[in-house]
Amino acid sequence: MDYQEKLQAIRDFIPYQGDKYISPGKAGVLASQMEAVKTQAQQARMAFTDLAKSFEKQVFDFQLQRTSQWMNQAQILRPHFWVYLIEKSQSVQSPALALRLLNDVSGLGISLEVSLIERQKNETTLYQQNQVLTVATHSELYYFAQIEGTSRRFPMTEANRLELTQGIEAGQVRKVQVKFDIPDLTVFPDESSLLAELKRGWLLLQPYYQATKIPL
Repeated sequence: MDYQEKLQAIRDFIPYQGDKYISPGKAGVLASQMEAVKTQAQQARMAFTDLAKSFEKQVFDFQLQRTSQWMNQAQILRPHFWVYLIEKSQSVQSPALALRLLNDVSGLGISLEVSLIERQKNETTLYQQNQVLTVATHSELYYFAQIEGTSRRFPMTEANRLELTQGIEAGQVRKVQVKFDIPDLTVFPDESSLLAELKRGWLLLQPYYQATKIPL
């Protein structure tokens, strides 16, 4: 698939967000519909994975992990794929960088973030993750903080950095990610121009990622 075909494959699957998937063998009269959904889901996941693999080639010493599945264990469809890139010298229990699809009023986009794999975390991972708050703010990035089970976006200002730091110390804030968004993938004429913008975001995130690699 070329770049535009990849975007179209992803866009075609987005409307199925939250729908229930039924195995065609158990779907009765919906069997053909479920087969079509499965095909769209697989094509969309492949398109996202191909974009991620192209980006992996731009960032040395980082290894791409498996792309998220197109449905969860309850067979609910989830087209907003994500994938982690882990530095080869680091454990999967350490904070890493991740690519995540976005879809909002701005269109189909992608987010690059300093984040952690929840199912792999250990007793120090959250402490390491929250060291992103020790780095000076940058206007092109933002914080994404989990507070009492709800994740909220915070502009990256000095006031918010201090507020979130105090929230961590008080036990009110669980974790803070740092994110760089590309809101609309369609503004890029080809894959190489998207990769160049992703690489720029990657470089902006490096000080925050490096801050999580504190000696323990």
